[in-house]
Amino acid sequence: MILLAALLAATVVPTQQGALRGEVTADGRHLFRGIPYAAPPIGPLRWKPPQPVRRWTRARDATKSAPSCPQVDRSWNTQAASFASEDCLYLEVATPDLKPAKPLPVMVWIHGGSNYAGGGAGTIQSGLVRKGVVLVSIQYRLGALGFLSHPALTREGGGASGNYGLMDQQAALRWVRANIAAFGGDPGNVTLFGESAGAMDIGLHLLSPGSRGLFAKAIEESGTLGFGTPPRSLAENERLGTLIAAKAGIPQTAAALRALPMADLIAATEAVEVPGLADKSFIWLQAIVDGRVLTETPAETLGKGGNPAALIVGSNARELTLHGGVSRAGETIAEAFGSNAAFARKAYGIDAIPVADPRMGDLDLILSNDINFRCPVTVVAAARARAGQPVWQYQFDYSAPDAKPVTHGSEIRYVMAGSEDLEAGAPPMQAYWLSFARTGNPNAAGLPAWKRYDLATKTYLGFVNGGPQPGNDLRGEVCGLRTAP
Repeated sequence: MILLAALLAATVVPTQQGALRGEVTADGRHLFRGIPYAAPPIGPLRWKPPQPVRRWTRARDATKSAPSCPQVDRSWNTQAASFASEDCLYLEVATPDLKPAKPLPVMVWIHGGSNYAGGGAGTIQSGLVRKGVVLVSIQYRLGALGFLSHPALTREGGGASGNYGLMDQQAALRWVRANIAAFGGDPGNVTLFGESAGAMDIGLHLLSPGSRGLFAKAIEESGTLGFGTPPRSLAENERLGTLIAAKAGIPQTAAALRALPMADLIAATEAVEVPGLADKSFIWLQAIVDGRVLTETPAETLGKGGNPAALIVGSNARELTLHGGVSRAGETIAEAFGSNAAFARKAYGIDAIPVADPRMGDLDLILSNDINFRCPVTVVAAARARAGQPVWQYQFDYSAPDAKPVTHGSEIRYVMAGSEDLEAGAPPMQAYWLSFARTGNPNAAGLPAWKRYDLATKTYLGFVNGGPQPGNDLRGEVCGLRTAP
């Protein structure tokens, strides 16, 4: 009974907003769920920057996950879509030790989902925590709630609107900086990591002035700033917001937007056609240069170096098929490669009979992955290397025994799962990620060497069957024809 009482007492942690009561697992991990990091963005706070949380006086229950942010059920996200609310700005924390001898490295996960789906619940169950890190998973406003601009919102916002989801993420990182020491974490050693849209958002935090000082290192898995698509200006995003309001049949005012029922807002967003965008799945994946969170185009900031944080960036050999298929291959190449389109057509063999590659897939898949994943990764790695910033590039191309081919998100299991849950011969991604979180360098004793990306050798590490293998100039024959990130 004395031991049980001690364990229960250990689950209460003070924060600047008030005490939290979490739970202790059988192996000694401390888990805290449903922690508010900003006021509920509802009513008059819809489409406002995140506001401070009201303090509480009694220990707050932190044993249950909060709802996800509102989203459409796209089958892979059914659980998040079925338990959703506009009151969704919460995070979760897991730590192996509340009072370690030395503060522990902190890893903050930003979930993917095209910035219109997904959630943060459950991530803290990851095996990473058993390896000596404090793990945080955050939620942020999605879809139109997180990224819509509108002239009426811009006027009341002092000349800027949009990117509320990114502002939410910044608020969550400020919470981490202020409170994570109480969970045994080191606020000066925070690594951002995420996949897909989460990785894209991390790429934008590396460029945003408001994100400076909120993290020390970053890992982008299968996502970069804008996925190789051109950014959207504030005026362009305002036009999209105006179209959404018109689809909803409401006056073009901030009050009418805030009074719009959530279901109607989602329906209008689903129905609207996005000007200049061939693939509507990218509706919230174009970087929005709103003038506040992003003050210039990503290419401009990237050219200047941006945040000097160390970076791991990479993608999977197979990701997603996009852009409308082979019937649009010629148009897709023209749009993506511009004046180099003729060279790209030759490199892809588009004027001959397309031949599928046994590892990278058919022409559709190869084109999509080059344009939106592989080549943007190389552009980012080269820009940061040019600025003298430490960057490591990878490609994940490992297939578990009897598993389906590699696809979008395949690497997450090898980052998050405990080693005891993985098959023999599994790629040691988690070991590299942990070393990077601890030291800023993924290399560690017992791991095959991973050379930094440099402009001369363009080295990357391939996570393949049989163990990590270095390579050079990934898809250089086509990526050398691309310039935009």
